[in-house]
Amino acid sequence: MTANRKPRSLPNEQKLRLWGVGWALTLAFAAAVLAAGGTLYGLVVLLDFQKIDTTANLDAKTLFDLVKLSFGVVAGAGALVALVVAYRRQRVDEVGAHREATRLHTERFSQAVDKLGSDSPAVRLGGVHALAGLADDAPDDSLRQTCIDVLCAYLQLPFTPDPGTDPADQEEHHRYLAFRKVRHTILRLIGDHYRRPKGTHRSWQGCDLDLTGVTIDGDMDFAGAMFSGGTTSFAGATFSGGNVSFRSATFSGGDVSFRSATFSGGEVSFDNATFSGSTVYFGATFSGGNVYFAGATFSGSTVYFDVAMFSRGNVYFGGATFSGGDVYFRSAMFSGGDVSFNNATFSDGDVSFADATFSAGDVSFNNATFSDGDVSFDGATFSAGTVSFDDATGSAPQGLPAAVGTPPPWGVTLPSAWLL
Repeated sequence: MTANRKPRSLPNEQKLRLWGVGWALTLAFAAAVLAAGGTLYGLVVLLDFQKIDTTANLDAKTLFDLVKLSFGVVAGAGALVALVVAYRRQRVDEVGAHREATRLHTERFSQAVDKLGSDSPAVRLGGVHALAGLADDAPDDSLRQTCIDVLCAYLQLPFTPDPGTDPADQEEHHRYLAFRKVRHTILRLIGDHYRRPKGTHRSWQGCDLDLTGVTIDGDMDFAGAMFSGGTTSFAGATFSGGNVSFRSATFSGGDVSFRSATFSGGEVSFDNATFSGSTVYFGATFSGGNVYFAGATFSGSTVYFDVAMFSRGNVYFGGATFSGGDVYFRSAMFSGGDVSFNNATFSDGDVSFADATFSAGDVSFNNATFSDGDVSFDGATFSAGTVSFDDATGSAPQGLPAAVGTPPPWGVTLPSAWLL
């Protein structure tokens, strides 16, 4: 049977590669022969030996030197041709290797996505880790982005809410917890990969992150993550329960959106976070729980808290720095809960509270510093709450009431220096 077996034909790609290399070598040989002849002829002409056959001016030694010189030139040209051929072969090999890597990536990608659709939470977890590994080893950035997009899309899928801990619903409750674990694993992996320095293995920095509309109902650690050079979206996301940390995270060089997000329950920390060189949208609802921006830096960015709603929760901007950029709280509503800008610094930029509403809550700018920038409260409404600027320094913001007004429990308190 072995003797009758037909020899395997070469793949078409390999045939074409061999054919191309063969033609290149043939052309190189022909070019070398022509170059040798042309060089010898040219040297004879240049040296004015047109009458070689009738004169004795060209002896054997000189002729031999000319031949050596011509073949030296040809050898150099041949080496150059060989280098070109080698480069072409390398390029063909690289293209083939990339194509093969892409094919293998696609196969593994399909298998991982199939796992995400499994009814078994354990299998889904395997699919999550497989996709994360594929993103790490992707041959190019577009394939890496595709893996990240699929993981984000999984988080955006609707899911059955917790049926509760009633014994009759115990099986469904356990199933809910198992699939919740899958979602939280994805969030944990995202945080881990965005913490890794850009350009290193397993770093996803610079890639887009679309978590629009996701529900984050547990602890999530994005502390120290760097979102730069890409688009990051938590628009419409719900942060409820647990502790979510963006502590010391960096948002720079891209668009960041928390537009229409809801912060309710639990704690969300942006302490010491840096927002620079980017556009940030925080037109969110802050109701219940605590949100911290203590020590955060807003510099060189445009930050929108337009139409944000601060109610029934505590939001702290204590010690935050607003400089070198524009921050807008236009038409924001401060009703219920405490909002603190104590010890904040407003400088070298525009901060606008125009048309904001301060009612049924406490807003404090105590010990804040206003310098080298415009802070405006034009059109703002102060009612049924307290707004204090105790010990604030610098130039008085525009649009504030001309008098102290009614003392607490509602009213506006201003430093005496601003009332002169």
